[in-house]
Amino acid sequence: MPRMRLDKLLAHLNCGSRKEVQAMIRAGRVQVDGAVERDPAAKVDSDSAQVVLDGQEQRYQAQRYYMLNKPAGVITASRDARHDTVLDLFPEEIRRGLFAVGRLDKDTEGLLIVTDDGALSHALMSPSRHVYKVYEAVVEGELLPDAEARFAKGLTLKDGTVCLPACLERLAGEDAQRVRVTLREGKYHQVKRMVAAVGGTVVQLRRVQMGGLPLDPELEAGAFRPLTDAELALLQQPERESV
Repeated sequence: MPRMRLDKLLAHLNCGSRKEVQAMIRAGRVQVDGAVERDPAAKVDSDSAQVVLDGQEQRYQAQRYYMLNKPAGVITASRDARHDTVLDLFPEEIRRGLFAVGRLDKDTEGLLIVTDDGALSHALMSPSRHVYKVYEAVVEGELLPDAEARFAKGLTLKDGTVCLPACLERLAGEDAQRVRVTLREGKYHQVKRMVAAVGGTVVQLRRVQMGGLPLDPELEAGAFRPLTDAELALLQQPERESV
């Protein structure tokens, strides 16, 4: 990694604005490799240098990747004047530069990837790649007997929207009627509209997997954590050929 200015590195690590971190450095709050460094323009190797601010080591990462268990009631946007957004769930000091990969409706819960890696976002959202998304839904109404076959064939919705073949599974052993839906595209309100086309009404919806990456069952609604290297590899692996 090329050497970079100390103030630029700390600003990249969301320790503050460029002006704020320059003041921290001049105040003697930053150590580089065990020695106090007061020059904001000092060049450091972001891969090998040990940079400590107020006693806490700051590690450089080219991109950041988080798994968020999105709760209902927040919208998938970077900012909004009227509604809470998924980025409001992140502390202000790490929020800068982050965005959600794709979107979930306001009332939809579950797995959402939040990152600052535009290339990964493009790859996951590219229509040509057909990244699989798995949802679990609580459904009211009587589903058609051949609902699974209709999903597998590919539905044409009332407005003429053509949906690619998908998988519908009825989940047994639950008090409420629950289904699992696996899609390889992301049209507007697609799960709700497809379920409606076979006689049901979705009353609760939760995304539980994206590509090869499942939602961490220990992650509470509204909570987030960094992806592990192994989880990131699951997102980047080739897709299955069939649902």
